[in-house]
Amino acid sequence: MKNIRMSVDGPIGRITLARPDKKNALDRVTADELAEALFALSESPVNVVAIDADGPDFCAGADLSALEDMLDAPRQAQIEDAKALGHVYHTIRRMEKPVVALVKGRAYAGGAGLASACDIVLAHEDARFAYPEITIGFVPAMVMTMLRRSVGEKHAFDLVSTGRILKAEEARSIGLVSRVFADKEFDQLSRSVLRQLADTPPSAMSATKTLFYKLDTLSFIDAISAGIIANADARATPAFREGVKRFTSRNKDAK
Repeated sequence: MKNIRMSVDGPIGRITLARPDKKNALDRVTADELAEALFALSESPVNVVAIDADGPDFCAGADLSALEDMLDAPRQAQIEDAKALGHVYHTIRRMEKPVVALVKGRAYAGGAGLASACDIVLAHEDARFAYPEITIGFVPAMVMTMLRRSVGEKHAFDLVSTGRILKAEEARSIGLVSRVFADKEFDQLSRSVLRQLADTPPSAMSATKTLFYKLDTLSFIDAISAGIIANADARATPAFREGVKRFTSRNKDAK
């Protein structure tokens, strides 16, 4: 692969954006490689996938030089180009394994979108997030889908209509970021989170993630009904049977 690296460390898979000279900007090649790596890891034995980046910035968003080269391309070509990044977002959402963004430096526009498409966002204390597309006459089209779900209408529209920059703590306070870690602790605490996710029974994690996002499309009554089925199905898994026996055994020993 040209613009990313993929690696596996036991149950933890990792995808690294590797265009630091371009602030890890997203072009068609990068988007296609991201989707390919995500699919490969979804089919592998890993239990969790991390997305990080080389250099001081996570991702500056779309590669504007690549977009400039396409200014006179026909509309269908523009649609196909946009679909490449949309496919990345779809793949993350459909994966049954948790995907974790490890964000240092700037995550702007499509870079913020890539982070927010992940299930968990771990941010360095110096991380910055912004959706500045509108300031150059562009539209934060696909990324609004994740942003609106993460932070709600008012925060989301504020961000996409002004392009203002969020510091990590403010991003956490409105729900765009899961956790913020100090510089000296970022690598260690991020590894700890990844390890915790990797050690979770895969059947339980898969069922949880699948149902979690399915709820977006269901009414309250249908969501409870889906939960009933998921609850019953989980009771039949070896992981749950072992977990219950382990828990009750500890309680008996404690008496």
